[in-house]
Amino acid sequence: MVVLYPAPLDPEHFREYYLNTHIPLATKMPGIVDWRYSFEVSAGRGESPYFAIFEADFPDKATFVAAVTSPEGVAAIADVPNYATGGSIALNYPVTTRPE
Repeated sequence: MVVLYPAPLDPEHFREYYLNTHIPLATKMPGIVDWRYSFEVSAGRGESPYFAIFEADFPDKATFVAAVTSPEGVAAIADVPNYATGGSIALNYPVTTRPE
């Protein structure tokens, strides 16, 4: 799963709330294998359309679906408007790894 966050109205509030409230909430989703985030999103040339990014790994689609529909996942999704005044874009997809 990847969540992209466009610029919020109050970047300082976003950072503080995200780190102290949302991340602890979101990372309680059952089945999450690993997660990471960044406030340093660059676009190479020009300004990035995104202020922050969050990535979470799940072992498979069924675990992902169970996570986002769990009470913890529903709470995390419902919490997004409390800090992401620029909205968010959530993506999920199966990952293909390179052969060994």
